[in-house]
Formats: sequence, structure tokens, C-alpha cells
Amino acid sequence: MKVIGFVGPSGTGKSHRASWVARERGTDFIIDDGLLIKGNQIIAGVSAKKESTKIASIKRALFTDKKHTEDVANALTRYNAQALLILGTSDGMVETIAERLGIGPVDEKVYITDVASEYEIKQALATRREQGKHVIPVPTFEIKKDFSGYFLDPLQIFRRKGKGSYQLVGEKSVVRPTFSYMGNYTISDYTIYQIVEYVTSNIPGVSKISRFRAENRPDGIYIEMDLVLIYGYMIKPLLREVQEKVSEQIKHLTALNIQRMNVVAKSLVVENKK
Repeated sequence: MKVIGFVGPSGTGKSHRASWVARERGTDFIIDDGLLIKGNQIIAGVSAKKESTKIASIKRALFTDKKHTEDVANALTRYNAQALLILGTSDGMVETIAERLGIGPVDEKVYITDVASEYEIKQALATRREQGKHVIPVPTFEIKKDFSGYFLDPLQIFRRKGKGSYQLVGEKSVVRPTFSYMGNYTISDYTIYQIVEYVTSNIPGVSKISRFRAENRPDGIYIEMDLVLIYGYMIKPLLREVQEKVSEQIKHLTALNIQRMNVVAKSLVVENKK
């Protein structure tokens, strides 16, 4: 297997350019922060960005966990990878990862300064420092299930084809890791309730919420609510509309995954008509 190292300090834009560098070297396989990526799909590994501390994140990225290492090594064998791009913050990091995965020496090294200008690197560092954002070189749908609530944004990459003409060549995802030095944050159940109450109050046929319960788990949020509906509306379509609109707004405003939403029509009221 040909092993290529892609080296640069943390926050300089390696993940942003990883797909392009891999494609230029004739491979679809990338190792970035504990993940093994093939094309636009995560096929093995655990993201270091999910770890609760910076130290744990570094250990994950360096494949210090035996099971994690075996899973990724087995996936490389299963997919018969002929070439692999490994991202690292130093020559030593790239070499250590290759050694621990048992894939031999690093054949070639590409440095961030080879593919990005000084201005672009400074911009990337400023974004990391001021906003705590990290890029994962796969589409948002690939990682959303693992990063519920962590400010996921799609980052679409275009290539200029001519004057005023651009071609979409890929999508990456922007996250703020759990270990972010900007501090932890929580989204309270009451905040979720306020969002739900506002959305349902603007749906014709819903009188009020009579009971609400939200359980925020690592994989997403579980919601149960009882509604008082207005007599005269079709109940099933109305409940379906509530589910769709509430889910859409919670995902948009909080980036939380809605794993389950149980909505019950508890009672009916007759609307007074003047």
C-alpha cells in the first residue's frame, strides 16, 4: 500500500483540502482524526472530535486504543486499499499512525504550505481560534447521527468551470467539537419546549400543549407531547403536520437529531365563533 502523509499544524485547513489532495494522489481513502473515509463515506473509526477532552482527542487521533486500531486496519484490508492519505500535525504523527495500523513506512509527504497560500492558512487559523470550528471531509448526513447538537453546517466545495460557471465537487461538514476550548454548552429542555410551543401555536387546529417531555441523549432528542386540538380538523393529518414542522424547526435552530417524536391528541375543544 502506498502511504501519503498530509502534514500541517492544527487548524491550518488540512481537512478542508484533504479530498483534493487525495484525489490528486490517486486515492479515495483518507485517515483524519481517527476516522477512515472512503470518498464521501465514513467506513470505520471513531472521530477524535467526539472526545470530551483535548488529551483524549489526541490519543484517539493517534490510534492508542487497540480495538479502534484493529477496526480501521481490518477495514483497509477488507476494501483492499492500494493507497491511503493520512492527515497529521507533524511528520512524527503521520509515521506513528502508519506504524500502529501496520501499513508500513510513509512513502510521500505533502505539507499544507504546498497546497495553501499563507493568507489561506492565516484565515483557517483565525476561524479555528475565534469560532472553534473544525472540518470533517464528508457530507453532513454522514456524521449528523454522531454529532447531535454540535453546530453542524454543510460546506459545499465548488470548482470554477468558466466565467460565471461552477461545478459542485464535494461537501464537507463543519462542527464544534465536544472538547472545544470555547467551553461546553447545553440546550435546556425548556428551550426545546419554547420552540415547540411557538411552532404549534402557529398551526391551525392546535389549541395548546397539555403535556410535554423531552429527553436529550447523546444520539439525539426524544420528545413526547399531548395536544389539545380544535374540533373540526382532521386529526391524523394535523398530528403529522405538527411532527414535520416541529422536527424541521428544532433541527434548524439547535442542530439536534430528532430520534423520536410521539404526539398524542389528548382532547378536543370547540372553538367559539363570533
